[in-house]
Amino acid sequence: MKIVDIRATTVTVPLEAPLRHSNGAHWGRFVRTIVEVEADNGLIGLGELGGGGESAEAAIRGLREYLVGHDPFALEALRFAIANPTASLYNNRTQLLAAVEFACLDLIGQHLDVPAYDLLGGKLRDRVPFASYLFFRLASASGDGEVRTPEQLVAHARELRDAHGFTVHKLKGGVFPPGYELECYRALASAWPEDRFRYDPNGSMSVAEARRFGQAIRDLPNEYFEDPTWGLNGMRQLRDLGIPLATNTVVVNFEQLATNVRDPAVDVILLDTTFWGGIRPCVKAAAVCETFQLGVAVHSSGELGIQLATMLHLGAVLPNLTYAADAHYHHLRDDVIVGGKMPYVDGTIAVPDGPGLGVRLDRERVARYAELYRELGGYPYDRDPARPGWYPLIPNDRWADPS
Repeated sequence: MKIVDIRATTVTVPLEAPLRHSNGAHWGRFVRTIVEVEADNGLIGLGELGGGGESAEAAIRGLREYLVGHDPFALEALRFAIANPTASLYNNRTQLLAAVEFACLDLIGQHLDVPAYDLLGGKLRDRVPFASYLFFRLASASGDGEVRTPEQLVAHARELRDAHGFTVHKLKGGVFPPGYELECYRALASAWPEDRFRYDPNGSMSVAEARRFGQAIRDLPNEYFEDPTWGLNGMRQLRDLGIPLATNTVVVNFEQLATNVRDPAVDVILLDTTFWGGIRPCVKAAAVCETFQLGVAVHSSGELGIQLATMLHLGAVLPNLTYAADAHYHHLRDDVIVGGKMPYVDGTIAVPDGPGLGVRLDRERVARYAELYRELGGYPYDRDPARPGWYPLIPNDRWADPS
């Protein structure tokens, strides 16, 4: 089996409402680039990466001469052909490699008629648990969906909990002043004292502010405190809080993971199939974490169904997955895969059992959302539509006004 072509299509899929975060917002939609890798046997493997739009499409097209004639089974050779660590200082191809790796695993699975999880060591669980992943939200174009007050946050969490069965709740913070978000987080925890909670301000707080916040939530059933401040050394200064610290920002490669093992700063590593360059690097990283008794979870970077499938196959094979995964997925109004959005049951999603990644493109949906992208274009992830001209500092003091 040899690769004969690679194609990229950028789509934009609507969200229920714009999602705010410490660096800006998702402006009411996700922009994702769908990658198709075609083999000489007629099979097509699927990949996905976020943002970029036209630039992501051009970058994927630029890989064609690297890939045509390559054997999809030769994944280690692929890693160095596309993302040699020294060359990547200049071409920054980690996320491109991830999308191609997804597609190659999809091709191999289809060729052998086995699910991707069988290529990764075998399935240990049939369903992967997820957290509710709550955001402060701006109102949608129709005027609904706002999440700004503690009451709105609890009401939104209740809707998701009732609909999807979540018992773990993660609040994405870093939008409003820490004292106000503390009030929101405590309101959330008091609504369901039997559930578990996570708070993630995306590294926006100073060490001192993060310490004050951490001390104020120590009595709650926290699973972990995610990226309260920026950097390994900043996180290391908070290890005496008595709350596990987690990250998806300061341990995102093996060198940083080694540093964290030698001089511990973080207790839980959130593995992202895109940020780490594919599913296989995440499996390798999870094995390191197992050796040194670090916790692992599966991170979300704004997925459609293809990347969600990679997260599910990863979650299926990790023996040390003791935390529910993150997903933005329930904020989407639709998906580009056959059958539409995958359903949650009791806070979990079933691992696809079909060959490869186990998902296929709905061509009508792809065409519709590609046209929507051509109509709307991209959006600046690091800007907030409610605050023209705003940008954050690290540590931040330019908070949104909750009133």
